[in-house]
Amino acid sequence: MLTFAIQHEDTLSGARAGLITTGHGNIETPIFMPVGTLGTVKGVLQRDLEQEVHAQVILGNTYHLYLRPGTDVLKKAGGLHRFNGWNHPILTDSGGYQVYSLSNNRKIKEEGVTFQSHIDGSRHFFSPENAMEIQRAIGADIIMAFDECTPYPCDYKYARASMELTHRWLGRCCSYIDGTEPLYGYPQALFPIVQGSVYKDLRTASAETIASFDREANAIGGLSVGEPAPEMYEMTELVCGILPREKPRYLMGVGTPENILECIALGVDMFDCVLPTRNARHGLLYTANGVINIKNLKWKDDFSPIDEDGPCPTSRYYSKAYLRHLIHSKELLGMQIASLHNLSFYLWLVGEARRHIREGDFLSWKNRMVKEVQRRL
Repeated sequence: MLTFAIQHEDTLSGARAGLITTGHGNIETPIFMPVGTLGTVKGVLQRDLEQEVHAQVILGNTYHLYLRPGTDVLKKAGGLHRFNGWNHPILTDSGGYQVYSLSNNRKIKEEGVTFQSHIDGSRHFFSPENAMEIQRAIGADIIMAFDECTPYPCDYKYARASMELTHRWLGRCCSYIDGTEPLYGYPQALFPIVQGSVYKDLRTASAETIASFDREANAIGGLSVGEPAPEMYEMTELVCGILPREKPRYLMGVGTPENILECIALGVDMFDCVLPTRNARHGLLYTANGVINIKNLKWKDDFSPIDEDGPCPTSRYYSKAYLRHLIHSKELLGMQIASLHNLSFYLWLVGEARRHIREGDFLSWKNRMVKEVQRRL
């Protein structure tokens, strides 16, 4: 079973440092999880994820892996770990977010969701049960419940109906997981997801309902979908005050460095987001001193290291001018260097948060860092 132990707590905020134990190793929290949609973090070798980025857990995407290579291939391989060579924990989303993003090509009913593939237009069906079956086949250590992610803005009536559907689907997810066995000899934990848009009463009701299922951990979904940051923080704080203290809390799809720091202070333990790699491919770099747009003319003849004092060895080796040249030329190496840089920074940031929680000065450090990481260099 997945276990969680709180090792340190900040006395001035909700921040805590903990340890999650899975069948593929431990995860030190707070943690950022690189997104590996198709079984790969774009442009980054698993070796570099492990040795340079120091990632402890990565994500796979149920919708995309179901479409290709397909669960038949993954079963023959012995699961995603053996297929992609990543021997550490893997979390898979349920496909619910992709259903949300395919709003023009899907139909939601009580039974589940019918949708069209973005690849060839073929029609497919996800129910709570087969979303669990697919994730069993992928072999994730952490399986996400099948839910509906509401858009922003969203009217109250729709948000409530969607939340209640998510709760009913959760019951079916739990029944399937509890009635079946993992395929590859290690445990798989199911994380329920709190919904309710930005309505306090709905978020309260959903958090209470999710907590009542008493799973190994809990997730917060339906945020970072366009709402202002203050609303995201307000909903996160509300939900973290309801979800049980002794279980990990995962805020899905968040976010920028400042978002992560603020939500660690609210009691969140786990984060994922495509921003560090997506923005890297367009030349946007995150550092402890602020944000660099490497495409800007000012870096054309700057031969200093990309980040001389940063956590990424690659960023200490190559110059800003060289990276700018690669990004402008659309060279794959430029995207790889920038991705390594941003992922290393994100993992360094949550590692520093953990260190300051242990040392007892997290809040003052966080307040200082939130200002630094938003600066434009």
